[in-house]
Amino acid sequence: MEKQPLPTDDYNTGTRQSEMEGYAGEDTQQGSSEPVARAGWNSKIEYFLAQVGFSVGLGNVWRFPYLCHQNGGGSFILLYVLLMLVVGIPLFFLELAAGQAIRQGSIGVWKYISPRLAGIGYSSCVVCFFVALYYNVILAWSIFYLGNSFQFPLPWEQCPKQGNLTVKECDKSTPTSYFWYRKALDITDSIDEVGSFNPYIICCLLAAWTIVCLGMFKGIKSSVKVMYFSSIFPYVVLFCFLVRGLLLDGALDGIAYMFYPKLEIWADVQVWRQAATQVFFALGLGFGSIIAYSSYNPKNNNCHRDAFTVSSINFLTSVLASLVVFSVLGFRAKKKALECVASNMKELSDQFLSNNVDTNLMPSFNYSDPSSVALEVYRDWFNQYGSKVPGNLTDCDLEKEMQQGVEGTGLAFIAFTEAMSLLPGSPFWSALFFLMLLNLGLSTMFGTMEGILAPLTDRFKTLANNKTKFTIFSCIVGFLIGLLFSQRCGNYFVMMFDDYSATLPLIIVVVFETFSVSWLYGADRFLDDIEAMLGWRPHVIYKYLWKYICLLAMLGLLGATTIRMFIKRPTYLAWNRETASEEYLEYPGWALAVMALLIIFAMMPVPVGLIHAVLQDRTKQTARGTETAGQYRIVSTDDNCETPMTELSQRNGTAASFS
Repeated sequence: MEKQPLPTDDYNTGTRQSEMEGYAGEDTQQGSSEPVARAGWNSKIEYFLAQVGFSVGLGNVWRFPYLCHQNGGGSFILLYVLLMLVVGIPLFFLELAAGQAIRQGSIGVWKYISPRLAGIGYSSCVVCFFVALYYNVILAWSIFYLGNSFQFPLPWEQCPKQGNLTVKECDKSTPTSYFWYRKALDITDSIDEVGSFNPYIICCLLAAWTIVCLGMFKGIKSSVKVMYFSSIFPYVVLFCFLVRGLLLDGALDGIAYMFYPKLEIWADVQVWRQAATQVFFALGLGFGSIIAYSSYNPKNNNCHRDAFTVSSINFLTSVLASLVVFSVLGFRAKKKALECVASNMKELSDQFLSNNVDTNLMPSFNYSDPSSVALEVYRDWFNQYGSKVPGNLTDCDLEKEMQQGVEGTGLAFIAFTEAMSLLPGSPFWSALFFLMLLNLGLSTMFGTMEGILAPLTDRFKTLANNKTKFTIFSCIVGFLIGLLFSQRCGNYFVMMFDDYSATLPLIIVVVFETFSVSWLYGADRFLDDIEAMLGWRPHVIYKYLWKYICLLAMLGLLGATTIRMFIKRPTYLAWNRETASEEYLEYPGWALAVMALLIIFAMMPVPVGLIHAVLQDRTKQTARGTETAGQYRIVSTDDNCETPMTELSQRNGTAASFS
């Protein structure tokens, strides 16, 4: 049986419609399974803002800087760019082209390529739902901090008092850590201790889901209006923070520390795994949101250029965010290191006055005036004589200070929050920062929800006819299930979902996507379809990237991720109330079972869809054989077979033939 081309309009013969006409008015003739009045973007700017808003999220602000810092600085950036060019952009282009050609959500796209692959789309929907559940909790935390930013002084600038005494837990840690763990989360000591619900977080979670629902209830027509602000505003804030950060003492130290290259990390397999995973999640591959957004495009939209443009903006945003983060963290680290020097100088002065220190060991600089002592000068003296001086002198290491709380929520709600509290006008900068986080998260949430709603409404006519009700219902269900994360132990479940509910299933989804397009459907045939859409043929290198490089890279990432999960028992970062410090604990057995169920549940649609399609084919063949038994039929000598794709192509007047 000859495989048929993807559905495509004949843009290359006769009079070709302009691209802008395609945005304003969509095709009048559509496939039978596609809603009759499918929405479309009003302009290319709307589509561009949606794709950039979805791909640029919280991970660009707090995940990429951490990985860059931990894995060799400039060397990691080079590795990231390499993987983005040979793996990320080709796969991004693949999803854009498939969605634009077939004009369906993820379920419809893979079902068109082969009915046996429909489960891939359903798996994408399940993963999107898991991500939406915990992602909106992070938005709720941002709303909570945003609300607390409109007061002076900020509530996390100083430790609270109980009578005349400082709260013990806060005194042992820092005001920002205490506010995050005790005031915001009121967290338990482990995931085994459930605790009560946090009413403040519940209210903020309700507000977050309400905002998402209001932005989504009319589909892309309403969400894109919000994106005009939510996609652009974060860049304004980042540039404001960059200008302010570069003027701070220690900013250049922080930036130099981040970008200092360590070429030896290229020999570490785990660094390659982390870089590939970051490329994978930064571009939003496998969620189905890229396919959904591109399905609203006109057929002649240059999706090849879009793939490079969106990926480049995503990468540059990560670099910009890294500059901002480490300029501010450099300021924070420098201030803490100088406070350490001042404390040690006071200790040294006391020891000298007590005649406990040999005069030959005393430094040549003016230790009686700590503010005049440079950090480098002190460290040189300490490395030479510090161990010989009695007392509790410490090495004031700027690098050690830079490593404190620079990943994920620790970066946003502890380290960066503490740094902002040191700035003049701290409430203004705090409100600006958390409003930026809220908008970054909203744009990603809109894309994630579109990855759920678009495929299901394309697939089921009843849902398409009641899309507004379905959207509201989905948000209500998301809020109710999200109450799990508003418990006192909710932060531990957020970490569990973030680490395990999406990573492995999404990698498997993308492996199936790549294999189905490049091998089952055929890379050459897919390039033919793209040529019919765009009017020119992409370079043949994409054929080999999709068939070999991308597929092998994703299989390698799948293997490395799976092996790591089995050889190292999963752990989570917990807060110990007694010691007022963070510690890593192993997940209990029941939590490991929950992780396994999350992964299994996310991947179950793939084999179920395959088995269902096989059984359906056999049932049809049996019925056809019974129906035609004992009857004569005229058999066509034409080898071409009709498929849903052929029918749609004929309806659209496609004249091109594909070998």
